[in-house]
Amino acid sequence: MAALRGEVSWFCCGSAWGPCGTAGGGACGTCRSGNYQHAWPNTSDACLAITRPDRCGVTGMTRRGCGFRHYTTDLCNGARVGTTIADCGPQTDLFCGERTCCGSACGSNRIIDLTPAAYSAIASLSAGLRPCSVDTV
Repeated sequence: MAALRGEVSWFCCGSAWGPCGTAGGGACGTCRSGNYQHAWPNTSDACLAITRPDRCGVTGMTRRGCGFRHYTTDLCNGARVGTTIADCGPQTDLFCGERTCCGSACGSNRIIDLTPAAYSAIASLSAGLRPCSVDTV
């Protein structure tokens, strides 16, 4: 997979942690807000039918299943975190054209959701969205 550029956001799952109350375990059943995990829009046909990144022009998003490791780099500060797939998401097509920038570094369309623990390893949770790059190495 070539590196994808877009936006990273965060979401809650599993048992209560930090800013999160108790939530479900995600599509994989293993998701926990305190773990370094993420949601990916192309974990299955059913997931892709919901998230529809293609409607936003996002291409090159390979099918990856539960437990697969991606690396997300915050384009604002260069911080990088490795996480494993634990859920389906974000629903990219709800945010087509959304754009987040810091200086000249920009990303469009939500391509990955990190758990709060993982997101806080690269940025403050209060930032909410950051431009990012996602790859597999």
